Amino acid sequence: MTTPEVQYGLLAPMLIVFSVAVLGVLVEAFVPLRARRITHVGLALAGLVAALAAILGLAGTEASAMSGAVAIDGPTLFLQGTIVLVSIPAIALLAERTVAVTGAGAERRIDSFTPQASTTPGSVAEKEAIDAGVAQTEVFPLAMFAIGGMLLFPASTDLLTMFVALEVLSLPLYLLCGLARRRRLLSQEAALKYFLLGAFSSAFFLFGVAFLYGYAGTVRLDGIADAIAVDGQGRSLALIGTALLAVGLLFKVGAVPFHSWIPDVYQGAPTPVTALMATVTKVAAFGAILRIFGVALPGLESSWRPMLWVVAIATMVLGSVVAVTQTDVKRMLAYSSVAHTGFILTGVTALGDVGDSGVSATMFYLLAYAFSTLGGFAIIGLARDERGEVSDLERWAGIGRRSPLVAAVFGLFLLSFAGIPLTSGFIGKFAVFSAASGAGGAALVVVGVVCSAIAAFFYVRVIVLMFFTDPGERTATIVRPTASVSCAIGVSVVVTVALGVFPQPVLDLAARAGNFL
Repeated sequence: MTTPEVQYGLLAPMLIVFSVAVLGVLVEAFVPLRARRITHVGLALAGLVAALAAILGLAGTEASAMSGAVAIDGPTLFLQGTIVLVSIPAIALLAERTVAVTGAGAERRIDSFTPQASTTPGSVAEKEAIDAGVAQTEVFPLAMFAIGGMLLFPASTDLLTMFVALEVLSLPLYLLCGLARRRRLLSQEAALKYFLLGAFSSAFFLFGVAFLYGYAGTVRLDGIADAIAVDGQGRSLALIGTALLAVGLLFKVGAVPFHSWIPDVYQGAPTPVTALMATVTKVAAFGAILRIFGVALPGLESSWRPMLWVVAIATMVLGSVVAVTQTDVKRMLAYSSVAHTGFILTGVTALGDVGDSGVSATMFYLLAYAFSTLGGFAIIGLARDERGEVSDLERWAGIGRRSPLVAAVFGLFLLSFAGIPLTSGFIGKFAVFSAASGAGGAALVVVGVVCSAIAAFFYVRVIVLMFFTDPGERTATIVRPTASVSCAIGVSVVVTVALGVFPQPVLDLAARAGNFL
């Protein structure tokens, strides 16, 4: 047996993030309570910046590590860079502490998380924990473990490593979803639903791995591709394995019919956690989808492409239509996220026929969507009353007249989601639709354009509600954002506008990074 070699330089971004997560556990054990939060935040941000520097240092590298289990190539580095770039403002949202206003309009500095997760919602023990100023600072190492798993997920070149990465990124998120300070029961219900459905999807993924291993005799993606290329007819096991594998991956991105957890979890989870899940988790999951279908399964393209067509169409239609009926802003953005998953899948369907345009278009869309979504949820977290965060749509009436700047920024993100020109959303949709059209998916593009028009209705409806409706007694108060939240929103605005007005440098970068090892 050959002793495996660990290429620390190639694995540096992931090792840095996992090291910070482990250090975060030690901080929980040894650092005094008063200093834990600032220690966690500084450690997490420093680790992410160091990981970004390591990714930039690997630019142009094409190599494998850990005996071929991890690939460092263009898609890996682009997606890892996106994950780290979005995670930095996401950590800033986790650290935000001004989340409520008193009846007189004064702000109370508390965070979005329950002070003690082990207490029963509404119990005396919970009230005592609040009065004592207890803080659930474990959220920071949990988030770093999840981010580390996300960095490994799209870089994995064998299915077992990918499964381990899937569990590492998922398990912390199950916990984080149940820690909301307000609506604790709803938050716990969301976490339980996410955990149960996630466990089922992971079982499907592992079952698919077993079928593909039984077919190819290996879990390496290139080995599976070689077995499919040699085998001309007996592909039943491979097709079954592909279908089961797709269930686990499509669940993670929230595609129809595996989307049922999305609205409940997005609504019930603390808003900073929702922002984290809606952005970097989707980037990592789509990165894994691109690698599996682009590296392991190109020989089965005639079988999986029609399946992705059907899923993409169903996802776009259901997400766009159901979003129109929502009366909660977070649930509306949840179904919007489902619709965007369908749009991104149109880019995935272009794999194989038009060079690397499907890969590059999908990666650009993920970058553009991630920053707009992060900024959107950051704005939602600023609408408060005396009890905490407010997401009922009717309570957003007239917010544009009371807080015009915040409402204008939120309107910008909504227009980007709708794909209005001069925003990153328009360029992202144009890229994936162009790739799909070039791969013979003109019908898919037509459905996408129609669904984009439907989606524009409910985005514009929110803008009209904010600016052209008189504020009432129940209109939410927009609290003054802290410096960390202001930075997160500001970065999201800059990226949304820059990618809409000057997209070509990033499009070129995505095109150069579109080749798998």
